This record gives sequence, structure tokens and C-alpha cells, in this order.
Amino acid sequence: MYKIVQNALFKCDPEWSHDFTLNWLKRSQNTFLDATYKQSVVDKPVECFGITFKNPVGLAAGLDKNGECIDAFAAMGFGFIEIGTITPLPQPGNEKPRMFRLPEAKAIINRMGFNNKGVDYLVEQVKKSKYTGVLGINIGKNKDTEEKDALDDYLICLRKVYNYASYVTVNISSPNTPGLRALQYGEALDNLLTGLKSEQQSLANQHGKYVPILVKIAPDLTDGEIIEIAAAFSRAKIDGVIATNTTLDRRDVEGLEHSSETGGLSGSVLAHKSLHVTKVLAENLSDNIPIIGVGGIDSSKTANDRISAGASLVQIYSSLIYAGPQLIKDIVEGLD
Repeated sequence: MYKIVQNALFKCDPEWSHDFTLNWLKRSQNTFLDATYKQSVVDKPVECFGITFKNPVGLAAGLDKNGECIDAFAAMGFGFIEIGTITPLPQPGNEKPRMFRLPEAKAIINRMGFNNKGVDYLVEQVKKSKYTGVLGINIGKNKDTEEKDALDDYLICLRKVYNYASYVTVNISSPNTPGLRALQYGEALDNLLTGLKSEQQSLANQHGKYVPILVKIAPDLTDGEIIEIAAAFSRAKIDGVIATNTTLDRRDVEGLEHSSETGGLSGSVLAHKSLHVTKVLAENLSDNIPIIGVGGIDSSKTANDRISAGASLVQIYSSLIYAGPQLIKDIVEGLD
């Protein structure tokens, strides 16, 4: 069934297909129509960040930016769901076209630019959801916010989502928002982490619960840069790391149609870069800072490789587009 639908959608514009699919999921969730994607996935519980995850396979941020399809993705059997990236104010994102398929490589290039309906809208969607599992909320800065004021945007989002999230992810690694990746380095990173951790403690006291803060990093880092970032995370006692976001590297898709489009490349071709970042991070992080591995995970083998490299959990996105919900079940059942 999925292959039939996929063949039809792959004949259409990628972003139109994306929006059509999300609209279908939104309308069908919690109705008899969810039988078209609902499935039973075996429990393989994992303890991480002080949270119990039903299984180690999660939905990566970026697919359900506005949190409109939480219950639909839950029905597919994910062990956890991450929504966003969300910004303080709604924004349209970059000009279209901004999403491109590279089917020969089972890859996608996007330069969406944090298009979303704003943090207040997302919170309302979370309130409507019937999902009771682990929910991550991924936060970012608005495009027009200057780098020196980025912390303010993250704090606005953190305060608004704190009481509704199982964990909060700070996105400083998307290649599609000007200046964002600069926040991964040196004093800018230290200041951001210090501000976030201070606010986290205030919110924990206010709400009577501790919500972990994770940071999502890029795959396009040297080993030296990864080691410096790991040291900053350890100093700040950040709760976890997500490795990695999309890549700007085109070497693995060179010559393919759309390969020269600007934006972040995701999909199976990202596996080796993300795996390497995970290994270096695991070797240099404090033992109590877990890693969620994402990027190129398209099978139980790539998931097991990532866990063997040091990840406690994994996430998928592009491979879900190419393989369908059955992939979730296959990965979970094939985990060591």
C-alpha cells in the first residue's frame, strides 16, 4: 500500500507531497482511517535522560514542525516523537522551491528555513494531542533575530514549551538559517549554554519538574571542533546531544540531479558522517551525557552501528519517506 501511495506522491512536487501527507495524517489520526498506517511495535524499553522510552527509535525533528500529527506518528509505533523546529514568531521560511528528492541516493535536500506557525500554535497542538509518550520539542531562532540576540529567542521558546515537553532540543545546526551554525563555537556556545541551563533551573523550580535540554549539532565539523563542543557540553552539564543535522557536503551525491541545490542533505548518504561524529562525541563527552543518533539510519544495521558507536537512541526522517512506517517496526525488531 505504501509503495503505491509513494509512487503517486513522488510524481508530484516534493513540498506539495509533504504538505499533502501531513494534512492526511492530521485529518486521519484518531479516526478509523489511521488503520492505514497504525501498527504494533514490540516494546524494547530504554532509560535515558531519566526518561523511559518505549523503544529506541524516534521521529526526528523537521517532519512535523507544528506538532499537528503527533497522534498519527504515535500510531506508527515510534518510541518517541520530536516536533519542531519551532521559533518564537511564525515565519514563512525560504523561497520555493526549497525541497528536492535524490531518489537514486534515497536522499533529500531541503532549504526550508524553519518555516513554522510559531511556538504558541505548536503548544496548542500539543494540548490537543492524546499522546502520552515521550515528546521532544525542538526550538530555534527566528531568521531576522541577530546572532547576538539568539539566546532571547531560545529562552522565549523554552519557557513556552517547558511544561509540555519530555525534553527540549536546541537547534544550532540547521544550515538554512543565516548565522545559526556559528552558535556551535567558542564563546557564543558557552554563553548560549549558560543562559539555557540557568533558565532550565528556574523553570524546574517553577514547574516542579526537570525537563532535559539537548543540543543538536552539525555533521560538518572537524574532529577538533567536535572535541571542543564536547568539552563545552560537559562544562555546562548539558543533558544530551543529538548527532547530527543535515550536511552541506555533496561528495556522495555528486552528479545526481538536484545535487547542486543549496540546503541540507539528508538520507542514507549521511550515515558515515553522522556515525563518525557520534564516535568522536562518545569518546569525549562526560559519561552522563547521552547521544541520540540521527542521519542516514535506514535499517536495523545502521541503527545498531550507531548504538555501538555510543548512541543510546536513534531517530529517522528521510528513510521514513522512502521506506514507510514498516521501517520503524523493522528497525526495532532488528536491534541487538
